[in-house]
Amino acid sequence: MPSTTRLLSRHAQGAVEAALADTRVVVVLGARQVGKSTLLEQVAAAEGSGRRVITLDDQATRAAAIDDPTGFIAGLETPVAIDEIQRAPELMTEIKLRVDRDAAPGQFAITGSANLLEMKQVKDSLAGRAEYLRLHPFSQGELRGRRESFIPDLLDGRSPDVTGAAVGRKAYAELLARGGYPEIQRRASNRRPRFFESYVEGILDRDLATLADVADRAAVARLLQAIGATSAGELNIERLSDSLGAPATTIRRHVDLLETLFLVRRLPAWSNNLLARTIKRPKIHVADTGLLAYLVGADERRIETDLDLGGMFFETFVADELHRQVSWLDDRPTLFHFRDRDQREVDIVIERRDGSVAAVEVKSTATVRASDFRGLAHLRDKLGSRFKAGVLLHAGANTVPFGDRLAAVPLAGLWGT
Repeated sequence: MPSTTRLLSRHAQGAVEAALADTRVVVVLGARQVGKSTLLEQVAAAEGSGRRVITLDDQATRAAAIDDPTGFIAGLETPVAIDEIQRAPELMTEIKLRVDRDAAPGQFAITGSANLLEMKQVKDSLAGRAEYLRLHPFSQGELRGRRESFIPDLLDGRSPDVTGAAVGRKAYAELLARGGYPEIQRRASNRRPRFFESYVEGILDRDLATLADVADRAAVARLLQAIGATSAGELNIERLSDSLGAPATTIRRHVDLLETLFLVRRLPAWSNNLLARTIKRPKIHVADTGLLAYLVGADERRIETDLDLGGMFFETFVADELHRQVSWLDDRPTLFHFRDRDQREVDIVIERRDGSVAAVEVKSTATVRASDFRGLAHLRDKLGSRFKAGVLLHAGANTVPFGDRLAAVPLAGLWGT
């Protein structure tokens, strides 16, 4: 692993700087503790603008913003950055009024630890005035100091050519158990659960209250654990309702809240008029495998030795990594999953706006068989030239071709070796 005594560069920094150059307001959204404040400080230092970073986690600052949002925004000298704006959502309307009077780019950089577009308290999305960007926990490429090209290469028909990768779940178990949160990178494995315990409790005690009036926060915590136990599976509201003893309407509302807080992520089902009898239910993933390890009580040894658990972690890890890689691309494709009623499935479908498609299947073992490509081959044959490449990511050593536009690729191909 790289040294954690220095600040690692974020691939999103270039996207933030480009947006500030031509957009009045730039909004960086992401979970708590993924490095949003640090990113804004790095951007401010790079642009040499003297941009001040104000955090609404500070009680006095937050009180001033809530008591007099008009005066608070009027009194700010731009360019400025406002951290954790979901704690005073009334500021969004005042920012709109100010930038409507002055169209200069880069006036406000804003961060939020909840999805502002999903918050009822946010009365204005700043449509036409703001660019929204996502910051995730570290990707494996960021941790290794390299920029991943897995997605654009795949959509251009190129599969990673990997030789001599480490073999087996054991080779990846530690990085899956660690995840990508910056704070975790310098903690020993036995110290990680304490971080995530405080992390989850803090979010559910503090940030949940800014989104909705939830009478039983413990019920939301139990739901989060239940989702952890089925991460990478289809989201079945009725089954969760039965297992947790709560109405389906409540479960659905609480899933929405967990997603708004960036703790879980739905992966919608993909369908096409060429592909009949598809399943429409989304999959759901915990948004980081370090958090997932805490929720299910797993360590490296369990990920290595438990085949079912290892499969869940591998697939969740790949989904998380691909969402991170999408977030900094200029031409951002959309991610889906695919399954039909004949049990043909593909873990992740990547679709670009021009209609081109790539697909990824995940397997946590080193042995790959032709039957593992059933879903990928089905998509290839149905989509024809729209299908650019399909890979099966696995725990083997080398890239192996498996027919037209299909290949088995070691998991390390996600970030390069």
